[in-house]
Amino acid sequence: MKEVRTTCCYCGTGCGVIASTDGQTITAVRGDPDHPANFGRLCTKGSTLHLTMQPALQQQVRLLAPQLRTGRDLPHAAAGWDEAAGFVAGRLVDTLRRHGPDSIGLYVSGQLLTEDYYVFNKLAKGLLGTNNIDTNSRLCMSSAVAGYKQTLGADAPPACYEDIDHADLIFIAGANPAYAHPVLYRRIEDARRRNPELKLIVADPRRTDTARDADLFLPVQPGSDVALFNGMLHLCLWEDLVDLDFIGRHTEGFAELKATVRDYTPAFVAQTCGIREQDLLTAARWFGQSKAALSLYCQGLNQSTQGTAKNAALINLHLATGQIGKPGAGPFSLTGQPNAMGGREVGGLANLLSAHRDLANPEHRAEVARLWGVDEVPATPGKTAIEMFDAVRSGEIKVLWIVCTNPAQSLPDQARVREALRQAELVIVQEAYANTATAAFADVLLPATSWGEKEGTVTNSERRITRVQPVVPAPGEARHDWAIAVDIARRIEALLGRSSTLFPYDAPEQVWNEHRESTRGRDLDITGLSYALLDGEGPQQWPYPEGAKAGRKRLYEDGIFPTASGRARFANTAWQPPADKTDPRFPFRLNTGRLRDQWHGMSRTGTVAQLFAHAPEPSVLMAAEDMQRRLLQDGDLVEVKSRRGAQVLTVQASDDMRSGQAYIPMHWGDEYLGGQDAFGVNGLTSPAFDPVSRQPELKHAAVAVRKAELPWRFLAFGWVAREQVLTLQQRLRAQMGDFAFASVTLFGRERVGLLFRAANPSAVGIAQIQQEFGLDDEDVLRYDDARRAVSRRVRVADGKLAAISLAGDVAAERWLRAYLEEGHPVSGLGRQLLQPGARAPEGFSARGKIICNCFNIAEDTIRTVAAQAGDADRLAFLQQQLKCGTQCGSCVPELKKLVAAASA
Repeated sequence: MKEVRTTCCYCGTGCGVIASTDGQTITAVRGDPDHPANFGRLCTKGSTLHLTMQPALQQQVRLLAPQLRTGRDLPHAAAGWDEAAGFVAGRLVDTLRRHGPDSIGLYVSGQLLTEDYYVFNKLAKGLLGTNNIDTNSRLCMSSAVAGYKQTLGADAPPACYEDIDHADLIFIAGANPAYAHPVLYRRIEDARRRNPELKLIVADPRRTDTARDADLFLPVQPGSDVALFNGMLHLCLWEDLVDLDFIGRHTEGFAELKATVRDYTPAFVAQTCGIREQDLLTAARWFGQSKAALSLYCQGLNQSTQGTAKNAALINLHLATGQIGKPGAGPFSLTGQPNAMGGREVGGLANLLSAHRDLANPEHRAEVARLWGVDEVPATPGKTAIEMFDAVRSGEIKVLWIVCTNPAQSLPDQARVREALRQAELVIVQEAYANTATAAFADVLLPATSWGEKEGTVTNSERRITRVQPVVPAPGEARHDWAIAVDIARRIEALLGRSSTLFPYDAPEQVWNEHRESTRGRDLDITGLSYALLDGEGPQQWPYPEGAKAGRKRLYEDGIFPTASGRARFANTAWQPPADKTDPRFPFRLNTGRLRDQWHGMSRTGTVAQLFAHAPEPSVLMAAEDMQRRLLQDGDLVEVKSRRGAQVLTVQASDDMRSGQAYIPMHWGDEYLGGQDAFGVNGLTSPAFDPVSRQPELKHAAVAVRKAELPWRFLAFGWVAREQVLTLQQRLRAQMGDFAFASVTLFGRERVGLLFRAANPSAVGIAQIQQEFGLDDEDVLRYDDARRAVSRRVRVADGKLAAISLAGDVAAERWLRAYLEEGHPVSGLGRQLLQPGARAPEGFSARGKIICNCFNIAEDTIRTVAAQAGDADRLAFLQQQLKCGTQCGSCVPELKKLVAAASA
């Protein structure tokens, strides 16, 4: 057995991973104790990475060979690499000649490695001659980029993870790191234990697990962040808590901002944000009086039509109080993807060039052209994500090349996105997974390597570069993303008659070395680094110029900023409401965000059944009082409708929510949630975007929520062989559009199963689903009541439940599912297996929701043991008795919530 050091492929924390392999499969993973991002810790997603690589699952979902189709109504057919790459190159050159370079668009991903990103950027801007290359990082980080550049002069997070240990105030705004960056949140918990004086402020529309831990929680209205930050600055000015010396020596533009924030009085801000004036005053005083204030922020600030202004307004607060460039202080944007930073470094956005150069700057374009050996880099601005798909829809862009991302799940206003994909003359999808929503629209499918197979580098949120090492060979005919791009680029060069290649790469190190040279003399200079140094000395932070002995932990300690004047710039930010306004027809504010144990569109995490245990099915969360007013109960089906589309799903009451708000996790696309003319959560969201960053407002949509008049329910669930479960899921997914509502999710742990839920199905639809679960066999137990339109099917294997369907009367679902999942023998149940109604066997109680995924500990067990703690520390007692919260720690915030309830 061999161990290989690599890195995690989920959030931007950049955790180090040690993977064990037998040479063909990854058998286990653990956190790298020497990696400075995580010191051995992993979250629930990272600690199950090896489970996503099981051959039995991979064979069902991985794209293992190139595929082509010659007509949109025809199935994909296998093709060799020579045929597929030749076809793509030929069509790109033909389109280039007939319609010009801007008739081609590339949409890439923050999950690519830096080397992949670099080649694609060069291919688009250097060879094809178009700036129409953008990335899904536009959906998560472009407002952070714009905010940093607007104020500090460069897209460079000035703080580092170590600053958590030095801060005496941490201000978390628009982020839920307890879910989205759990390893980083463990570090915050550790810092608070070591320093009881460390204060935590959280500003968020929801009372998240992060917010529950706060010393001060500001439950702001969605989209009101600029007003909050301006209001805090107003009070800092009023109470002489600004650093006039720092402002005078190191900044410019303060007078204009000072005049603006004069209008952000406590009364106005409290009303706009929906918070108490006293809490606003406390937040401003804590921030202004702090010796070291560190802010952490993410999508709540970024995914907004005011995303740039939100970022800049928070940075203004740091500049005005001198809270930057010193230990424990600074505005620290948390990266949403594993290599969104690397993509920004190589200029992988439509408005950027290599090494933080600006496309709009003629000198920068000339520098990159010289480096690449081309006559020029085009000056015409490229299409950003939303604009690109609109241009495809209008016919302006003819060919779309999509790499390592799933826009048919992740982009807002899915009806319009899918119309664009159907309108395109050619859709090329370069992907590791064959079952994504986007793959169904592809004319060409190119199989790419994925985590555990790739080699290169990534950069995390604190500017730290880590080597990514391959652990196992590429499956089937899959190739590395950079290698696919190089192959096609060379074929294009041949068709265009170029005598020499712009892509002389045979290994990722050659690509990285060229990228390194592009950074020479820039703010992110990494000319002192090499693959050998990264391999020998471990991950390093930039800048790391030639001759340096180490990277720089934090930036701007000398008070000099990368602007023309050397001074930071205050941005004159003014609050504006979200674009999609509520009204009597659409009275609720819909927010989206992450689940603890899932990632993005779930193409990877969605293959691991145990990662569904904490949040088993799609649902919309609402405040209990809003549900009561609408006569809704937990589990009822509701229609959530926006100005763009509608989606039926179950509703759940949540004490996280304020009245007038609703929340749906971002992960639920039509791979798991469907119905007639429904596309998942992003069928609802708004394509309106920030005028500077061009980032869409995924965090706010005006919606209506009403009870769905779908009284007749159906569900089927059962164990499925691991070698067949994802294939069966795909067959069930294909049938979801036949129902008014349908969802299909995994469950289980050692064994895996599927749960299919639907409303108002046809008799034919029911029969098909039952057949898929083996519920049409002669030995299946049956109950039918035609008069009441009620039926039940039960399949028993080896004395235990194997599969069940309930139609009409689904009241027994809870106990039957628990009986099946927990493997109880059914020999003593007799007629109760088929008896209508909800009554469970005497003495039986379902375990409830899984809280601790590492040790499979359910909520009811935790409540029972917590009640036995007496006067002891209940959390410590739980950890001692059940081990929950002692491995990855992701469940600790929820354990604290249950402990608080038990102590009340």
